[in-house]
Amino acid sequence: MYNFFFGLAKNPFGMAPDSEFLFLTSRHREALAGLTYAIAERKGFLALSGEAGTGKTTVLTWVLERLSQKLVETSVMLNPVLSSNEFLETVLLGFRVSDIPKGKPRRLRKLEEFLVDTHAAGKVSALIIDEAHKLTPELLEEVRLMGNFERRGEKLLQILLIGQRELDDTLNRPDLYQLKQRICVRLTIHPLDRAALENYVQYRWTKAGGKKAPFPREVLDRLFYWSGGIPRLVNALCDNALMLAFVDSQTGLRVEHMDSAAEDLHLAGGTLATPDVVPVAPESVKAMASSPEPRMVTPDKEVAEIAPTPLRMLSLERYDTPRRTGSLLARWAGKLGWA
Repeated sequence: MYNFFFGLAKNPFGMAPDSEFLFLTSRHREALAGLTYAIAERKGFLALSGEAGTGKTTVLTWVLERLSQKLVETSVMLNPVLSSNEFLETVLLGFRVSDIPKGKPRRLRKLEEFLVDTHAAGKVSALIIDEAHKLTPELLEEVRLMGNFERRGEKLLQILLIGQRELDDTLNRPDLYQLKQRICVRLTIHPLDRAALENYVQYRWTKAGGKKAPFPREVLDRLFYWSGGIPRLVNALCDNALMLAFVDSQTGLRVEHMDSAAEDLHLAGGTLATPDVVPVAPESVKAMASSPEPRMVTPDKEVAEIAPTPLRMLSLERYDTPRRTGSLLARWAGKLGWA
């Protein structure tokens, strides 16, 4: 409704995951590298966790859109609250397997046949479980056993567990130690810091067709205070604040617009929708603005195909000087020109 008023071509702060608006901090870059690395190199198991609303599903969407269907077969599970038999049926349906038999033994045999045929065709099979923190210990044991499909020392099924921070606690359970041993990569996405939040807002505004985002520094300080750096909350607050500014015929946002938006979303008094995120008092915001995490890397070129040698899986143009670390993923990302 307010897009024309602010000179925008589209809504800059939509709530649905949209890879076009993916804003990459260094943690998001590591997640992209890890997801692609685990699939292409047949590493078996990977776990990606993060607070609700930090962008895990958006990262996953971006990777899936760029994985070549000629070389990767994916089964994506968005709702893992299932029985054991339903879970296996959902995996097969995700791989577009027809004529699913009745009974668990026959379904497992059907899955193994599909994985063997896919491997023989030179393709990779990947099972991606979103909301994996909702998996019961019994289903996680089923997932572990699926990782036993092998041929000539290579994993036939790559399994990616993506969920909220409760997933970390679940994987650390003593009775799931065998599954934890098999996870080759564990990644975490954190909320935005104050400097990254400012870049995030401007990035989405530009992607929507705008120029300078109408968010003065004091408004951004309040946005950081109310959102705790959670991108989903940032989007909700910005969308509501822009609507209030539109109603007031104001082309620039004011602090009262952001505070009113927080009150409308029941965030008044610093009570955030995400209980694990502690809001930062306004007087502490300036001190956090110098944090070394204002990394902004944006997807630039479309990738036509994944080639196993060399790994032309993702193409990113670097817009900053990324933080260098000695981790395996950082070194691997460097081979793609990310660092």
